[in-house]
Amino acid sequence: MSAAAPHPSLRHPACDIINGKIVPLRTGDAVASRNPARPAETVWSAASELAHVDEAVAAARAAFPAWAASTPDDRIALLRRFQQVARDRAEALAELICDETGKAWWESIGEAALIAGKVDITLDESAHSGLQRVRAFEFPMNETRRAACAFRPHGVMCVLGPFNFPAHLPNGHIVPALLAGNTIVFKPSDKTPGVGQMLAEMLLDAGFPAGVINLVQGGADIASRLASHDGVDGVLFTGSWPVGRRILEANLDRPGRIVALEMGGNNPAVVMDDADLRQAAIECARCAFNTTGQRCTSTRRVIVHERVAQPFVRAVCQTANTLLIGDPRGVGDGPRESRQPVFMGPIINAQSRDAVLGFQRDLARAGAEVLVESTTIDTPEGGFYITPGVARVDRFSLADDAGKDAGCDVEIFGPYLRISTTDSLDDAIIQANATRYGLSSSIFTRSEPAAARFLRESRAGCVNVNTGTAGASGKLPFGGLGFSGNHRPAGAFSLDYCAYPVATMIETGAEAQIAPGMTFDDSWVR
Repeated sequence: MSAAAPHPSLRHPACDIINGKIVPLRTGDAVASRNPARPAETVWSAASELAHVDEAVAAARAAFPAWAASTPDDRIALLRRFQQVARDRAEALAELICDETGKAWWESIGEAALIAGKVDITLDESAHSGLQRVRAFEFPMNETRRAACAFRPHGVMCVLGPFNFPAHLPNGHIVPALLAGNTIVFKPSDKTPGVGQMLAEMLLDAGFPAGVINLVQGGADIASRLASHDGVDGVLFTGSWPVGRRILEANLDRPGRIVALEMGGNNPAVVMDDADLRQAAIECARCAFNTTGQRCTSTRRVIVHERVAQPFVRAVCQTANTLLIGDPRGVGDGPRESRQPVFMGPIINAQSRDAVLGFQRDLARAGAEVLVESTTIDTPEGGFYITPGVARVDRFSLADDAGKDAGCDVEIFGPYLRISTTDSLDDAIIQANATRYGLSSSIFTRSEPAAARFLRESRAGCVNVNTGTAGASGKLPFGGLGFSGNHRPAGAFSLDYCAYPVATMIETGAEAQIAPGMTFDDSWVR
């Protein structure tokens, strides 16, 4: 296959970026992305170069001493320049996100706007900001000795990005890592190499010194080489649990390397009998199906009280059946602004679409009742469109048999929702926690004691009340436990894993402590 013409949003043909230079890639299809709405349309393609990993890491290592020694003001000035570049190119970035992921236009433009916003969040000086937690401090220990704590960058940070938020999520690692004084080697998802290249182009255009920002494109071989490279000091990953597990295994003998994993979820929402059912149904449907169910925080499971199950389930199913699905840029003729916006575009590829349909078949064979059947939508362009699905299951449990646990430890990355019923808050919490994932959860209730108990007992890193599981605040930590993460939350806490504390004691007097059992004669040093 010949190389695709550069997408209009990109400044360069398919490339890596190493030591401040554009390094064109050979023609090929080792890495290729296609528009999920029109799969015949290639967005980005090239052959990857394994040797570029070593070159990029070497460039980042060489650039690290000077970058780490630069002043915070110098680094902030460059981040502000990047912020302006991101603002100027936001619509072009949204066009590329839309074409490469199939994400609805309103979501694409929303993601593009988050790139500049991350700079403000990272540089926030308020009392709850990350900057306050990594700020140097000192205090007197006695009349002649003082104690101090400073924060240092780790070194070369490998950033491995996902496809679902291909600009926002890697940017959430990159900006704080740069502020802390680290250098970067960034590998985008092989499903969205174009967006990854554009993010790196914008960073390069902001004027960061050569070697501070490096880009390498590729698949699993490139990622594996990078995540286990001896020249890397940290691995910042967003993706699935199986890949995160391989990253941990590759770094078992490197205890000093920072590994921050943000992985998947099998996120529950609990709907109690005193909930506002309109609010609950809208939020559960929105969070189950937006981004075509391709968010790690998507609502995958609902546990609804049996007393309100009938109207709630009816409302969710009718909402699912009436969602507008189609071209990500809208339905109708004429310019994009005049078209009717769609809620969902296509899923990322045929394999993901087939995985959703296969999961539905497995649920039905295990006894689930399919209430809204997920089906494919045929279009003249052959897009990877799929309708939302809803199934009723008996209950959620931690049984090892996938048929009995309704797939509690299976993350299906698509628009599919499972619903069970409960007769009490006790049982609802048990079912909600019946997963080895632990990213996000929600409860819908008017009871303050019930909400407070759920906040205490829900095993998740993001726990919400009367709002859905998807849609985190950048001013809060973002991460989970179990299969969802390793207690290195991103979001507002990303600075915390981008620097490490160094403790120092400074003695200004001449007295040295002579311990019990110790003898010292001053004549020995004369």
